[in-house]
This record gives sequence, structure tokens and C-alpha cells, in this order.
Amino acid sequence: MGEKLLLQVEDLHTYFYTLQGVIKAIDGVNLCVREGEILGLVGESGCGKSVTALSILGLVPSPPGRVEGGRILFEGEDLLAKTPAEMRSIRGSRIAMIFQEPMSSLNPVFRIGDQMIEVIKLHKKVSTGSARIQALEMLHEVRMPDPEAVLAKYPFQLSGGMLQRVMIAIALSCEPSLLLADEPTTALDVTVQAQILNLMKDLIRKRNAAVLLITHALGVVAQTCDAVSVMYAGTVVESGSVESIFRSPAHPYTRGLMECIPDPSRKSDKLKIIPGTVPDPVNPPPGCRFHPRCYKATATCSQIRPDPVRVGPGHVVCCHYPEEG
Repeated sequence: MGEKLLLQVEDLHTYFYTLQGVIKAIDGVNLCVREGEILGLVGESGCGKSVTALSILGLVPSPPGRVEGGRILFEGEDLLAKTPAEMRSIRGSRIAMIFQEPMSSLNPVFRIGDQMIEVIKLHKKVSTGSARIQALEMLHEVRMPDPEAVLAKYPFQLSGGMLQRVMIAIALSCEPSLLLADEPTTALDVTVQAQILNLMKDLIRKRNAAVLLITHALGVVAQTCDAVSVMYAGTVVESGSVESIFRSPAHPYTRGLMECIPDPSRKSDKLKIIPGTVPDPVNPPPGCRFHPRCYKATATCSQIRPDPVRVGPGHVVCCHYPEEG
């Protein structure tokens, strides 16, 4: 893992303007990804993980969405200052994305080969024959059984695991330096999930690329990632190495997530839960977003938004009263 910052998101705000009001989906997100690093972005459904990825790629649907502030620095360049044409040249070549549902990400009326060849020709400016050879090579790399036959098939003829291998092959075919993976194993069974995660990790290490891995599963983070950022209600509440956050979670929300993981050694037959519900994104609570659900909350928490506090090497938490040990 390198020390050079590849991606730096600074105070990002992405809002959606609806009839019900302004949804503050992303409200001051800060995160960074270094060269060769796999960063896990963790949080409950609806906390803004996917919107963060779409904001980075310039794919927030407008209307109703709009990036209202902040900076997204990629290899030193602010992506928010790019024109639509410039972003089209970056997407797929320098930054690639694996979406949550492979079946809905592929066009059902075109063969796998046609779709892979189109992407390679678009970004690498090569002939159809050369693109086909590269598509076959990529399918071999993702350990696809019988790649020649797969090129001639339609998406509905492949299993979920095979489709996800195709998506990884497409995403890595143009050798991007950053891969955004949005819940890449959600629809897969546990055995296939482990295979896909290990495959993705091996291919990324081989290319020295970086990954922003979006997930709600802490087990996936522990197995795959080098670092982790924990999101809650549109903000990042804690960031650090996987080792430091799993060993010493400093934010009450992060600690609550850890305690929700089933543990066979516990004598209680009940799973722990985080009380309360995720706040309304149209009318989020003032101060710390987590304070209505936090057992440590005080009047300060309900009035003042906490600043980032360093609690260890590379370990930062946004909390007035961080956990100890």
C-alpha cells in the first residue's frame, strides 16, 4: 500500500430536491484513499454510501440531485471542476465502478462479448479484433470457466457469480487506478461471495490499483480491506485502519455496529441492537447526527456538531466523548 493520496473527498455535500423537502444525502463527507489501498465504506442502508460513489463519478441524477459543495480530488485534479466530456473520458478508464446488481448493469439484449468489446474499444482506441482478444484475456484473469462460450452468451444465461466476474473483468479491462465497488457481493451466496472478494483483492493487488469498497457487512471489511470509514446519516463518523477500528472502535455508533455482530461465545440468546431509528434526511437532528440514539449523549451533543479528533495513528473520530480502549 502506497503513501500517495489517490482520492481525497473534502467536505462533500450532495442534496436531492424533492416535494417533501431537501434530502441531505451527503452532508459534509471527508475520506481519502491511498494508492494500492482498499478502503471499506461502511454504514446502514440509506446512510449515503452509494451517493458518495455516484458523486465521485459525476453520476448523481439531476434533477433532483446536485452536488452543492466540497471538493473531490483525484490524482490532484478536482473532479467537480471537470466538464461532462472530461468526466466521460475518466469514467471507465481511470476510475471504474462495479454496481450492486450485475443483472441490471448489463444490457440484456446484447451478448457479453459485444458489451466487453465496446468498453475496451471506447477507452483504448483499439480494433474490434484486438478488443476481443483483451476481453478473452480478462475473462481468463477472473477465472471464468470457458471464456469463449461466455463471450457468445447473453446475461440471462449466466449465474450471479459469473455475471459479477464479467463486471469485474469489464471494470478492470482498461486498467483504472481507482475502482468503486458498490456492494459487489450482495446478491450472491456466502461461498460465491468469498470467491469474488478474494478474486477482486488478488486482481487489485496485481495492478496496484485502489478500491473504495461500499458495504454494510463488517465481515467483508475485515476480510478484504486495509482501512475503513464508517458513515452515519450522510457523514463519516470514524476512519482508521481496519486493525485499529476493529480493536478499539472510538465512536459509539461504530461500537454499536460491532456489538450487533453475532458472537457464539456470548451466553445471551439475544442479539444486541442500536436503539432508535436512522434520522430523517430532510430534517436531521442538530449537533451530532447520532445523539438521539447515543447512550453517552449530552446537551453539547444535541447542539454542536463534533469536529474530527485523532485518537490514534491514522485513527480519527467525530465525537465529543469518544470511547476509550
